[in-house]
Amino acid sequence: MMKGPLLSALVGTQVLIAAAASADTWCGKNYMSSLPPVPPGGNFPIPAQSNDPFLTFQCVPAIRPYLAEDTSAAVLVDSAIVYYELANARTIYLDSGPVSEGELEVNISLNGNVLGTATIPLNATAYEIPFSLQGIQPQTGPYNLSCEAAYNPVGQTPQTFSATASLYVLPNPPNGAVTKMDYRSGGLLARPATGAGGNYQPVFPVGFFTQFDGYLSTNLSLVDELKAQGFTIIHPIPSFSNMTAFLDVVDRMQEVGLYLMYDMTTTYTNSSSVTEQVNALKDRPNLLLWYTADEPDGTSDPLNTTINAYDLIYDLDGYRPVSLVLNCQDYYWTNYTVGADIVMPDTYMIGNNVSFSNEWGTVCTPNYGDCGCDNCVSIPAGDSQAVPPNSTLPPGPVPANSGVGSYFNIADRVSSFKNRLEVMGWQRTKAIWTVPQAFGESQYWTRLPTGEEWVVQSIMGINHGALGVVPWADPTSDDIKASASAFAKSLPDIIPFLFDAQSALSRTNYVVGGIDAATWTNGLQTLVLAANTDYVNETFSWNEIGHTGVGLTVVFRSGRLETTPDGFTLGPVSSGVLVLPG
Repeated sequence: MMKGPLLSALVGTQVLIAAAASADTWCGKNYMSSLPPVPPGGNFPIPAQSNDPFLTFQCVPAIRPYLAEDTSAAVLVDSAIVYYELANARTIYLDSGPVSEGELEVNISLNGNVLGTATIPLNATAYEIPFSLQGIQPQTGPYNLSCEAAYNPVGQTPQTFSATASLYVLPNPPNGAVTKMDYRSGGLLARPATGAGGNYQPVFPVGFFTQFDGYLSTNLSLVDELKAQGFTIIHPIPSFSNMTAFLDVVDRMQEVGLYLMYDMTTTYTNSSSVTEQVNALKDRPNLLLWYTADEPDGTSDPLNTTINAYDLIYDLDGYRPVSLVLNCQDYYWTNYTVGADIVMPDTYMIGNNVSFSNEWGTVCTPNYGDCGCDNCVSIPAGDSQAVPPNSTLPPGPVPANSGVGSYFNIADRVSSFKNRLEVMGWQRTKAIWTVPQAFGESQYWTRLPTGEEWVVQSIMGINHGALGVVPWADPTSDDIKASASAFAKSLPDIIPFLFDAQSALSRTNYVVGGIDAATWTNGLQTLVLAANTDYVNETFSWNEIGHTGVGLTVVFRSGRLETTPDGFTLGPVSSGVLVLPG
């Protein structure tokens, strides 16, 4: 399978570019004890509040990309009333009646030709306006959609609002290999990774960053094992020093039906290298997405590097999304995020001291230090229930800034990234995945997470909006791999809720004691994901979600889960996935 031109192209670009030298700063902060604290800058601006209402009128196609073979399409319209200065927010003079009764007359056009119209309510989210693709010729670049809205309050001057969106209608690729982003949910749609054809199906990416040299490269049967364990993707970590073995791995992944997340982290700033790699791999039917930068904010890569790589990849391919990982909590987030469709925070807080750097002998603050988890916070003072049993914390009350990292750092990081997407007007066109910690016993981290702790990390990411789980890194412990496999095998029962347009919008979050929970409702059933962040038993009442618990099905459990007529109890760092009727 494709051994000739692919091999020659990649040998010239992947042999071997060493990882970037360690930066003098991390997330813009000095971390050596010989250097002083210096504010790093680069903070995401907090939107200004307003006493007057704004309308954030936005539109995007429901799918990116559409293809020549598609005959119908849709535009999603958002019409939120906000009191913050967000992207495309404009003052609206509201009628005296309830906002819920307000309406917009919306017109969608292309080159002056009306594609669709609708009357939509104020505060609509992802309101879908269908239109026909007939007469829209496929092309490699985007069309510019115009969206116009008229608001006619009683007794006031009519107001108009406008927005634009890029509509991609691409030629059918020769081999049919396309990954579509469904902007209704943020999920991915793809045909089977085998290349044998079939319908587009939702893909929830779950699979490890996986060491290639000395691991995948020397044991092709690992591919079969990972498939049998329920994983959907493999992300081989460069370098790929044996390209014959790399091609064998990718071919075997296709044969068993595993998607490839292709990594260019060591070369993404080299346009010639990126060009060769993309052209060599873009026809692979199991190539799900590209991965460019790994923690470019940590190493303070030039601020234009991610967008330069992104634009180049779309010029060369255009049929798959681009992803990257950010390490910093808040360091030039916009500049790096603009160069990706999928952004992944890595928030590693297990086995390390998040307040004092054991590596560098300094405290860690927003202006100083590197503890392996940027700006992560400790568990609250006095919260002994959140202290792991193997903690080195001295006996007695838990002090402030104890260094014991809180699992809620993961929730906060994913949620803050989601919030920033909304501020920038990117909430439909970019998605968040999560990167659970699956390593330890090196550098800042004195131990590996347990399998149950790995599940808590993953569920907390999903609960707050992550639509993929890509842990760092494999090889990992048997305990983590077994827990990850069990969770991956439960995904067929979870995906319909996460990727359904209606239920995706219904996600509701709860924190009860140490339990972080979320629900999704599709009108017939309710999905509950719950993770206990404490190292003692915690109980969750059905009253919290307005349900009786009658007729529930336990889809997945990690650790101890007991259900009762009143609710459920989770054992220490235990998790559960339940489906309820109604």
